[in-house]
Amino acid sequence: MQHFPIFLNVAGKRIVVSGGGDAAVAKLRLLLKTRARVSVFANDPAEEIRNWAKDGKLHLVTRAVTHGDMICAALFYGANEDATEDARAAAIAHAEGALVNIVDDLSDSQFITPAIVDRDPVVVAIGTEGAAPVVARKIKADLEALLPTTLGRLAKIGKGFRHAVNALPFGAKRRNFWSAFYFDVGPKAIEQDEASVQPALEALLDTHLHMPEKQGHVDLVGAGPGDPELLTLKARKALDKADVVIYDRLVSPDILELARREAILIEAGKTGFGQAMPQSQINELITTHAQKGHHIVRLKSGDPTVFGRLDEEITACEEAEISWRVIPGITAASAATAAIGQSQTQRGRNSSIRYLTGHNTKGFAEHDWRALAAAGEVAAIYMGKRSARFIQGRLLMHGAHPATPVTIIENASRADQRVIGTQLNMLEPTLTNAALSGPAVVIYGLAPRAAEAAIHQEEKVQ
Repeated sequence: MQHFPIFLNVAGKRIVVSGGGDAAVAKLRLLLKTRARVSVFANDPAEEIRNWAKDGKLHLVTRAVTHGDMICAALFYGANEDATEDARAAAIAHAEGALVNIVDDLSDSQFITPAIVDRDPVVVAIGTEGAAPVVARKIKADLEALLPTTLGRLAKIGKGFRHAVNALPFGAKRRNFWSAFYFDVGPKAIEQDEASVQPALEALLDTHLHMPEKQGHVDLVGAGPGDPELLTLKARKALDKADVVIYDRLVSPDILELARREAILIEAGKTGFGQAMPQSQINELITTHAQKGHHIVRLKSGDPTVFGRLDEEITACEEAEISWRVIPGITAASAATAAIGQSQTQRGRNSSIRYLTGHNTKGFAEHDWRALAAAGEVAAIYMGKRSARFIQGRLLMHGAHPATPVTIIENASRADQRVIGTQLNMLEPTLTNAALSGPAVVIYGLAPRAAEAAIHQEEKVQ
């Protein structure tokens, strides 16, 4: 992020615009919505600018900017539509302490003006750092359609009521009150007339003041393999409501960004054969926060029902008499096989797939290696990076064909996804040489579709 978004208080401050053509008019239409003192310098200003000056909406000077014109100005806009004149005026503005924006010239601007959805005092700013203005316009159009025109009036009334609402404890209780006002009680009241809104607010506050304490709740949520677009709608809604998010080390930062800004984020990470938060401590975190009346999201990479210690956390909730629900996610094996263009099962090839873990709480995990070594078997091996040599040795020892295809998918579904094809007798050293740094799933028995097609073509030729 090159441009940090802020809302600048310009009430009573000077904003200077240099230019009198179409670019200046476009900026002024927005600037005149503020309570700033706007000055325009232009040799030949458009009629619209002259009319605004006559109406007292801005101060117009019919000449070019010169030294001393930007003293005490907070912002300066160069809108001359002439690069030389804009550069000259901008140099003066820089020297006199104003922040500078050159219209349609991002490289010489200290700040940018975003696309704005105006429901004063509710203002939504949309910026793309100049990379995709058409995207900003599309988002603006969508938000204009989404936000009711009465929202600004409701916000102004609500702003005057904020002191009274401080009687509610900070956090979920206040949030629930305002949610009920803006999305239910307020819109219904203002449909009758504006005078109905204040009594509705007072009645709503009385209801919430006497509302019994909310019981805590735990959502055990699958975050999916990492791509935030693969989150389920139910998981997304749970993150929107969560007071506390207790997340695994493998949950991607993009998904954590979707949590409410006010939510408490707690990492409860585990690393294979490495540092880890004990499960008993995770259980205690979950139940302690829930007993305070919080909505907890226990966020697990992939699907919580697959190698997620789900049963232990459910048991902890039940013993503490805390309500819970499971919100499944897309497991890493599904994302990994999709990444190589394969299905997990295929008629005539394999009628089942095994999900295995490379290690458990006791070390390397033992499995039915003889059954897995049979021709045509397919398995998705989780947490297999450090146990790869052990798995390779067990399978070869039990008769697996050395040329059985094996595919390693690192960071499945994410922007930095990597696919490495090999075969069983080369699993090690291939995996070590790959120097993986992200989560990986080892798919035993499947090659990427393109590689598999090439093998079949070679067999036909032979």
